Amino acid sequence: MRRRAPMLTALLLAMALSACGSDGPDGSSSGTGTTTLTVYAASSLTSPFTELGKQFESDHKDAKVRFSFGGSSDLVAQIQQGAPADVFASADTANMDKAAGDDLVERDPVNFASNTLEIAVPPDNPAGVASLKDLSKPGTKVVVCAPEVPCGSAAQKVQDASGVTIKPVSEEQSVTDVLNKVQTGEADAGLVYVTDVKAAGDKVKGIRFPESSSAVNTYPVAVLADSKNKDLARQFVDLVTGDAGQQVLADAGFAKPSS
Repeated sequence: MRRRAPMLTALLLAMALSACGSDGPDGSSSGTGTTTLTVYAASSLTSPFTELGKQFESDHKDAKVRFSFGGSSDLVAQIQQGAPADVFASADTANMDKAAGDDLVERDPVNFASNTLEIAVPPDNPAGVASLKDLSKPGTKVVVCAPEVPCGSAAQKVQDASGVTIKPVSEEQSVTDVLNKVQTGEADAGLVYVTDVKAAGDKVKGIRFPESSSAVNTYPVAVLADSKNKDLARQFVDLVTGDAGQQVLADAGFAKPSS
């Protein structure tokens, strides 16, 4: 029995050392030398940011990019409540202004892209939607984003400017949820972004409408003030705003920011 005591002590010591190398509460790993960069980004950025994340990891062997995609209003609320994140990319300036107003961003946000609305319908377009006005027809099941979400705010601006009143069957918390209801046939049409229609491929049909020009969303990005990986976060922002990032965004259908 006495001979087992040194072995037990060695085992406990090994376990303790192993625990020291596990991920810390901020997402960084001290044992492996890998740092996790947490990026909160609007749902409409899922495709291009996922690609940029892979590129960033390829250029930074000691970094891992972890994304949290969702409605910009939900994301900023999480940041305001103390959720640990390094970078925030919003689908509008209003939600970024909330973060900046609470001193949650390190420096002035940078506008890096813009987006406009497009009507998404199932490939066979069962309701025969051809214009924005068609979305107001009785019996047409339309889904939009909730007013506090950037795509919902844009949808309301379009209605106000055009005089068309849409009575949606549901209001979703992200543009991804709107698109999903169109893809699954739960809705005859949905107001999403041009980029979402492009990313969906042949799963939906896109219908552009001239009234969308009255609601162009500008996308800003910023390093968060509480980031524990500010240097790495700045490099990610540089990638997004630089030539490589702008090309990926353009390929996804995003336009340059107006300002």
